Amino acid sequence: MEMGLLVALALAILILDEPWTWIVVALGATWEIAETVLLIRWSQRREAAVGAGALVGRQGVVAADCMPLGQIRIAGELWGARCEVGAGAGDEVVVRGVDGLTLVVEAVS
Repeated sequence: MEMGLLVALALAILILDEPWTWIVVALGATWEIAETVLLIRWSQRREAAVGAGALVGRQGVVAADCMPLGQIRIAGELWGARCEVGAGAGDEVVVRGVDGLTLVVEAVS
């Protein structure tokens, strides 16, 4: 139970007389239902960005030479990567696509 419904119940039990008890409880319940519906809609307003596909467009740093295969580090995670042009350790790259669990990257110029 949330605060609005608890206050309504307390008022209905301790202070108010009939028919106000039912009106206040109904208003408190309506408030809680509306708040719950709004919070659920707010939390579902966009898709969760998870997995390798969410990394497309992000920048990372090459951890092991990509000539053409190597590894890059993005957000503290190490990913297998393929860079057709090639990139050395420490170079910055941007993710252009995903091939299975291998990130397709290109060097940032």
